[in-house]
Amino acid sequence: MKYIVLFEDAKTADPDIRAKYMSEHLAFLARHADAVSAAGPLDDPEGKGRDGLWIVDAQTPEEVERLVREDPFWPTGLRGGHAILPWKQVFPKSGGTAQS
Repeated sequence: MKYIVLFEDAKTADPDIRAKYMSEHLAFLARHADAVSAAGPLDDPEGKGRDGLWIVDAQTPEEVERLVREDPFWPTGLRGGHAILPWKQVFPKSGGTAQS
């Protein structure tokens, strides 16, 4: 099953914390590329990266939660919160066509 993880940055997070831990975070994502098929920050109105989004293939929400908490960003104070949402992909279907 696919899940969307929406991250919200903590309002009190050090503005340099993302850059400080980015290499560890990217290495973590690379190690878990079988589960995390896409990840990246969202832009704010000023065009600065903030918050984040993952697309995850997992059997249960608990499996996704475990990944979230293993991410090197988790203990740094960067994350203010997150939501794990089941996602039903309807487009594109494998082969590039929509599914019903």
